[in-house]
Formats: sequence, structure tokens, C-alpha cells
Amino acid sequence: MNHNPSHTLIWFRSDLRIHDNTALQAASVLGNPLIACFAITPEQWREHDMSAIKAQFIYNNLLCLQQQLLDKGIPLKIVTVADFKQLPAALLSLCQSCNVTHIFANAEYGFNEKQRDAECQSQLSASAIECHFFHDQTVLAPGTVTKADGSPYQVFTPFSKQWRRQLPWPPGIAPRIKTQARLPIEPDPIDKQHFYLAPAPPIRWPAGEAAAYKQLTAFADASLRCYQQRRDIPSIEGTSSLSPYLAIGVLSPRQCLKVAYQALQNISAGEDKEIQCWINELIWRDFYIHILDLFPRVSQHQAFKAKTEKLPWRYDKKDFQRWCTGQTGIPIVDAAMRQLLETGWMHNRLRMVTAMFLSKNLLIDWRWGERFFMQHLIDGYLASNNGGWQWSASTGTDAVPYFRVFNPVVQGQRFDADGEFIRRFVPELRHLDNREIHQPPLDLFSQTDYPAPMVDLGLSRQLAIQHFKALD
Repeated sequence: MNHNPSHTLIWFRSDLRIHDNTALQAASVLGNPLIACFAITPEQWREHDMSAIKAQFIYNNLLCLQQQLLDKGIPLKIVTVADFKQLPAALLSLCQSCNVTHIFANAEYGFNEKQRDAECQSQLSASAIECHFFHDQTVLAPGTVTKADGSPYQVFTPFSKQWRRQLPWPPGIAPRIKTQARLPIEPDPIDKQHFYLAPAPPIRWPAGEAAAYKQLTAFADASLRCYQQRRDIPSIEGTSSLSPYLAIGVLSPRQCLKVAYQALQNISAGEDKEIQCWINELIWRDFYIHILDLFPRVSQHQAFKAKTEKLPWRYDKKDFQRWCTGQTGIPIVDAAMRQLLETGWMHNRLRMVTAMFLSKNLLIDWRWGERFFMQHLIDGYLASNNGGWQWSASTGTDAVPYFRVFNPVVQGQRFDADGEFIRRFVPELRHLDNREIHQPPLDLFSQTDYPAPMVDLGLSRQLAIQHFKALD
């Protein structure tokens, strides 16, 4: 009788769910009893600018995942090391203590994460432990959506058309795993202190797969069929607000796509374009992950367009601090930045507005803003955050043309016409009427603590255009 059976280890990373989890499903098919692990790497998280609110959200969801796994008979072990360099040895020790012969994990695409996985595979393979990595963060795996000559797309529109052509329809999700017999291996306690990187705003997203799926279905029932009409209005719940769950894998993009497909089966006139608009956002997410995987320089603090490295970026810490704290004198920009600080989240339209204001009107290096967002967003996700910032700064793949610079005042007038969003986050302007709240009268600045605009929007726009033109 074998008293020390072989086990398969499922290594959870940014995929904190048991449903539609590619690596978990594949591991369950192998036949060995499963154990699970999660690696806590606080110093690595800090180096990667993980926000305190995201770290706490991971902790909340890990607790839920641990219970879900236990219900399936799978104990969750915790590996705690400072950074990625220490992980191979720690994983090897865990594998040896639990007689693990195979490790299954879903791929991550950042440069450091790829290095980590390569080193883990090298050291574990040397001890006869097989490592298996799977594509799970995207609907279609990086490298599979290509031009006819096999080269990757660098422009979104043709990528999205090819993505749609290749997409299996209806979209499928992985089968549910079966419950296994309880193992004589106890799950490890999860120390909350390791996830407390700094004080953070209250988290308004409940933890766990059930909560994430409830949010998805509520969005599908209430807002999906009018998504295109409502998505740019920051004062209402017009977006899905699923990004925190997607960022750490509590929800998969395939689950989202399946709900969209189901909605398409029962639509009224005009609703198709609303749902397709949201599907387009899922394709953008895939696109940026493909770019991250195939062009690793974007995760190494480099512009996708190399020539833009020659731009004369400003590194003015005082001006940057005014932007960070919502004291620019541009109401919609200040409201958005204060929303980020107070909630750990920012409306997508306003992410573009604030990013473009920093990189074009202030001509401050987009990397400063990219890092600040990662340090504060609950849904900070390298591929999407980097892609969005490089799009706004006109340094990235398929970026907005350099001569297109959002006027933040016009953006506020268009998408927050009645000033409701501004009043919510910039209360010192609450008494102004719907016209003045977007451009406060000059005499206001001497009567309140609200600052005058820190830059002339027209002149700064022209200066940015001149600098970009000089690159050609």
C-alpha cells in the first residue's frame, strides 16, 4: 500500500477562482490528488507598485478561494517569500514535502513573471517535477491572432476583426472540476499582515466568485443592452465595474463573453450594437495582453514607439503632485483624481482624460502617471494600465494620434453635463451652476481654496503637438 501518493500542485496566481480555470481543469484530468498553493511576495508586489487596496482585495478573495477549494477536498498551501527570486527554492521545498510530481499554472505575461516561471521550471525540472503552463487570462491565446504572414497585429481594428473571425461561437468555458477525497494535508492559515501594504480606501466590491458572477449577471440584466449609451457618463453605473475581479482572475473573460453571447440571443432592435460595444472592450483587453506578451519592452518601462523616447518630457514634481491630489484647477480632472484616491477606482473615460492631461497638457512623462495609477487602483493590471497610458500619451501601439488632445473642460461638459460627478468629488464647487462648474469664474479662486487652472489648455496643446511633430 502506498502511504505517500504522488500529488499534483495547482499554483494560483492571478486566477483566483475554481470555475473556468484552465490550469485547474487540466490538473484535475491528470488523475493525481490535487493540492493548491498561492505565493505571497510582498517585496515583489511593492516593486511592481501593487496598490494597498488591490493587495487587500486579493486577501479577501483568497479566503473565499481557500474555502471553495476545501469544499472540493483541495487544501490551499501558502508560500511566503520576499520576491520572485526566492520562489523556486520555496516551491521545490513544498513539492518535496508533499510529494508533488506535477505543477499546473496559468501563464502570466509580464517580463519578470516570465523570468520567474522559467527559473521555477528549470529548478523543478531538475528534481523531476514537471511544470505545465496554460493560457487563461485571454479569450484567445497570445500569438494565435496574427496576420496572414504570421506576424502580430499592432493595430486594434484589424486585430479585433481577426479575433472575431477566430472566436469559437458560441464561446465555451472549462468543465467544472469534481470533488476529491479529503487529503490528510491541512490548508495553511493566510496571514493578513502580509497583504497590508499601506492604508487603503474601503473596498466596495464583495469578495468571491459568487459575488463576481452576481455582479456580471446584474450588469447583463440592467445595463448591457444600453452599454454604449451610458458607458461614458461617470455619475451613473453605466459600466460593468468588473475590472477588479478580472484583474485578479476571480472572473474569467470567457465567462463574461458567454454572458454577452446569451444576451445576444434575446435582443430588441438596436441592442446588438450595445452588446457588441462591450464585447469590444473584452477584445481590447485581449489585445493589450497580446502586446504585453509579444513585445516585452512595454513591461520594462519603455515606450512601444521607440522614437517617442526622445520627447522632452517634464519631470516637475510640484506639478505632478497637483495632478495626483486633484488640485489642477480643471474640475473634471480633479474630480477624477479624487475619485481614485477616495475609492481606489476611476471611471474609464476619465482615465483617458486624466492621462492625456498629464502627458499632453503638462507634458509630464506618462510613466509617472502609469505608476501612480498602479499604486492606487484596485484593478491595476499591467497590460491594460500600460496600454491605456501609452494610448493616451501617443507612445503606444495603435495610440491616439498625437494631434488629438482631449480638452478636459469639453469632456466634462459632454459627459458630466449637469456637474453631478464633479459636485460629488469636488464639493467646494457644489454651489456653482451647471455651466460654471466646468469653468469656474475667475473671482471664485480668491474666495475658496479651489485653485486656478494650472495650465492654459490651448497653449499647452499646441506645445505638445509641436514636440511630437519634431519627431517626424
